[in-house]
Amino acid sequence: MNKEELKIAITEILPEITFDETGEFLNVFVPATSLLPFMNSIRSNNNFEMDYLFCLTCIDWKDHFMMVYHLHSKKHRHEFVVKAKLENRENPEIESLSGIWKTADFHEREVFDLFGINFLHHPDLRRIFMDDNWKGFPLRKDYMDENMIEI
Repeated sequence: MNKEELKIAITEILPEITFDETGEFLNVFVPATSLLPFMNSIRSNNNFEMDYLFCLTCIDWKDHFMMVYHLHSKKHRHEFVVKAKLENRENPEIESLSGIWKTADFHEREVFDLFGINFLHHPDLRRIFMDDNWKGFPLRKDYMDENMIEI
């Protein structure tokens, strides 16, 4: 499918989705509350078969977090990016996708450790890089450490 065909097919699954095509990939914006059912659909739907989650990360935009998922279909050879906005900076949470793609397991642990995003129903959500007693989340824009040098 080309980008236009993908947009039509994706909109049939979830009509409230919006798109951005300014970058290399088709960017699909999904409400955070709809992420899990949407991802389940595109993983199992014969038109998509998005069987490879090759990147999962988070972006801190100071007033919200954006979860970013890069997906690829080995069968159909198409790929796109799914983004979900998390408004709650005090207690950011989203459903885990580790039950859909095993690669999400460690990616979600990394995002949890460095950004503090809570992945609901994750099978083993714990720190992966920082010590268990580490305070704060080093990749947040508001993170401060007494050893940091301010510019």
